[in-house]
Amino acid sequence: MSLLLDVIMPVFLIIGFGYAMARQGLFNDSAVDGVMRFAQNFAVPVLLFRSIAQLDLGAAYDVGLMLSFYIGALTSFAFGLLGARLLFRRPLTDSVAIGFACLFSNSLLLGLPITERAYGADALAGNYAIISIHAPLLYALGIALMEWARTTGQGLSMGALGRQISKATLSQPLVIGIACGFALNLTGLPMPGAFWSAVDMMARAAIPAALFGLGGVLFRYRPEGDKATIAMICFASLILHPGIAWVLGTQVFDNDTASLRSSVLTAAMAPGVNAYMFAHLYGVAKRVNATAVLVATALSMGTIWVWLQILP
Repeated sequence: MSLLLDVIMPVFLIIGFGYAMARQGLFNDSAVDGVMRFAQNFAVPVLLFRSIAQLDLGAAYDVGLMLSFYIGALTSFAFGLLGARLLFRRPLTDSVAIGFACLFSNSLLLGLPITERAYGADALAGNYAIISIHAPLLYALGIALMEWARTTGQGLSMGALGRQISKATLSQPLVIGIACGFALNLTGLPMPGAFWSAVDMMARAAIPAALFGLGGVLFRYRPEGDKATIAMICFASLILHPGIAWVLGTQVFDNDTASLRSSVLTAAMAPGVNAYMFAHLYGVAKRVNATAVLVATALSMGTIWVWLQILP
């Protein structure tokens, strides 16, 4: 119970505070959009820039850690896409968006603060390693399959499809922040103390602002319809993905304790708002993905507690 109160509850209280203020009309839609734009386009990219720039790349990029997480993520994606297509008879574009919701864990806004509160700031190296390729890799996969699904039969060349994917992926602020962090890390370019002080100030604002804004965003969603499809997304995100990461990490790759914690806890997070944003971008499966984000985020309070009990 102490894990629930000390580790998980503070994170969800900030989300709940944003939700309550939005519900009371004290945090209107334009304010929510402004806070989320600040967090996702500026503060969080700065946080990722700082983390990647200062990361020990050789120590952080453990093969077992990365494969445990991403094999689980890709399996969940296939499970969601095929389930939506074959079981629920959704159109192919809807199925890709639903699969993306099963794929894209909220590794940043939930995974980082919960891991830090559970195990301390020194336990985040594995999280940052996962996050450093999370958005570029998964967005590239989702966009590629969605563009293929949309253009099937339209004769779009591979070159044109590749340009669409590259443009959509590389224009993401999170990807830009990660790329700049890698550039500074690899070049070893010294930066003045004033620069790092400003970066630290911005980075400290990222997670609280994003969590509060996430509460406002979740208020917009209303649980309605497609219950079986939403249940499938919740199962894939909260049980299947972390379950695969745990089995691979303990039985196949023999991950150390830190890597096992990072891979399983990051995998155990509910779908992020990106799952809805991806569906909204293409105008497909918006209601399903929006409701799944809300329901899975609420359910994750319990499932994260279970995974924390299982982990060493």
